[in-house]
Amino acid sequence: MLDAIGDQARYVGPIGAATVAKLVHNCAGYMLQRALSEVFTMGVKAGVEPLTLWEAVRQGALGRARTFDGLAAHFLPGIYDPPDFALRLAHKDVTLATALGREMDVPMPMANLALAELTQALNRGWSERDSRVAMLLQQERAGVQIAVDQSRIREVLDREREKRDSKA
Repeated sequence: MLDAIGDQARYVGPIGAATVAKLVHNCAGYMLQRALSEVFTMGVKAGVEPLTLWEAVRQGALGRARTFDGLAAHFLPGIYDPPDFALRLAHKDVTLATALGREMDVPMPMANLALAELTQALNRGWSERDSRVAMLLQQERAGVQIAVDQSRIREVLDREREKRDSKA
């Protein structure tokens, strides 16, 4: 029945678990929309033509990646060393972006929140760890520890790759 309305039906868990998964997905989407609107308005107000900006950033690492796949390398396994991109460098970039937002008089509440999180992580001495180490702060606040065995993550990614390859 579910295959009739979608092509990626998954068993998520007992009754109610699928609703939680839907809320995570949809809320993440709206948060991403909000964040993208914030940074794009800053970029356009700073003088970059909207279509050119979109073309440029969609070819960057974040633009080419599947959003949730970005959780597989560090967040899901709880491994932040060695870094793919050091926290100190992410902090520098977000500091520069929020400064540009202030200079352009563009409100950037989500970027300022991100900067506060990165600063808190820096203050813990994590500057040389992967920039996603700041995600540990939320786990601490929520009283949750996320650490999935890397072999299980690989199994999921390999299974998805095999499905895509068999359709091609």
